[in-house]
Amino acid sequence: MNQHEHFGDELDSSDSSRRNFLKQSSALAALALTPAAANAAIHNGLDEKLAAAIEQLPLQVDINGTMQKLSIEPRVTLLDLLREQLHLTGTKKGCDHGQCGACTVHVDGQRVNSCLTLAMTTEGCKVTTIEGLGSVDQMHPMQEAFIKHDGFQCGYCTPGQIMSAVACIREGHANNPDEIREYMSGNICRCGAYANIVDAIMDVKQGGARV
Repeated sequence: MNQHEHFGDELDSSDSSRRNFLKQSSALAALALTPAAANAAIHNGLDEKLAAAIEQLPLQVDINGTMQKLSIEPRVTLLDLLREQLHLTGTKKGCDHGQCGACTVHVDGQRVNSCLTLAMTTEGCKVTTIEGLGSVDQMHPMQEAFIKHDGFQCGYCTPGQIMSAVACIREGHANNPDEIREYMSGNICRCGAYANIVDAIMDVKQGGARV
């Protein structure tokens, strides 16, 4: 072997070693990602790939009187299931942290913040949204009362307010305005229609309408 051939072998060996070093360094760097860097990677699209890799699970739930047989990811919230998969957009996404009440629905008759409820936990349950409470042709007494007393302005929070208002009466917490304010405090109205909302609830309560 002449000097030039030997030098070429050294270059090949050097390149191979360099490639191996770079591969190992990249692997170590990936393992050493800080939480911030990992979050950045997720927001750059890796979360969708991870979500696609998660096995979808079966869910059977009664929604507004119709039994739904679904396949969903375990991490999906009830709110996102209703809005994104079933297109029941009456339930609103407000804070997405359970603080505003715009996403309130009933699960087996109890009011819940659907943004904090994993859809999988409703297996076999009966879920009622604002779409299932009444209709254009036959409104629920609480819907009629909200219109009568002008209990809304922009209307964004109204579905959640109505669902909570119905539950408030069912729970026995609508005996006077102060009690209503206390048990409706989880529902925020940024337009400030609180006084009219209380009037609407009192009207339904005193009228004895079945809710």
